[in-house]
Amino acid sequence: MALFSKLLNTDIPNIDWEMTPEYTFGTFESWGGKERVRSKNERIYYFFIDGWGETPRLCLMERGIKHARVVAEILAPEEMVRRCVAEAGKVALFERTYPIDERLKEWLIKNVIEPGDDSWVVPAEEPADEEILSTGLPGPEARLEVQPVDLPHGPAELSEEDVVALVRRYDFPDQDRNPEGRFTHALVDNGDGLTVSDRVTGLMWQRGGTDIMSHRAMRREVERINRERFAGHDDWRLPSMAEALSLLEREKSAVDQYLHPCFSREQPFVFVEATRSPGGYWFVDFKQGRAYWSSGTIPGGFGRLCRKEK
Repeated sequence: MALFSKLLNTDIPNIDWEMTPEYTFGTFESWGGKERVRSKNERIYYFFIDGWGETPRLCLMERGIKHARVVAEILAPEEMVRRCVAEAGKVALFERTYPIDERLKEWLIKNVIEPGDDSWVVPAEEPADEEILSTGLPGPEARLEVQPVDLPHGPAELSEEDVVALVRRYDFPDQDRNPEGRFTHALVDNGDGLTVSDRVTGLMWQRGGTDIMSHRAMRREVERINRERFAGHDDWRLPSMAEALSLLEREKSAVDQYLHPCFSREQPFVFVEATRSPGGYWFVDFKQGRAYWSSGTIPGGFGRLCRKEK
């Protein structure tokens, strides 16, 4: 097991061959999962296939309560990985991660785990230090010539057609619905190390955000943030669909997301204040650069809160 001792910094890595992407929320994010995973420091490792790109990739995931990190890509034979994806059948647009099959499991044991062969493994980049010191943005005193836009805010129930219409109305660069969108924000650094403001929408945003949690837990977290007056304010809230889409960039930035690098990369997809008609919950995914919905009964997501400046 020399490979995983080096890669995972643990003498006895806990590889869970039964774990799949489908089971992770119930295990690590919902209340029921804490009965199975007793400690927040406990880490479980499992293999899965990332099918978001043109070429599917076999990856090793490190998982814990409120913790997820891709540790490495495993260079398994491409034909074997593609066949596993093909045999998994069609999945929804927002679900492009797949469990491994028995063939890949046997290949991993024989070629990677038992011999400890590092040549098959490409370690993922270490997460960047999340203490973001400089944004490269103008300060709050900057005079920017912009055309203010008043975006819809507050809770909403949206169909797919509603989202398409919203994207087109404001020309947001949603990579699925309008990749050539030209909406442009004008961010300024508030100088507090915590927030930036958009002169176009009149919104102040958290540069970081909250960890993955359930919808109910996120509501409690918003109440806590306001009670403690984050950045000196007590009117923080979840963004509307339009407000979250207004942060999208046309191209991926240095944080590998369709998002300005002044924001933390640790919140790749965020809750918005919108449910889906006929059912489900809407999110904005900065990693893929688009709005998407989830039909999960206990949806989990990250939070990045905003507030309207007076």
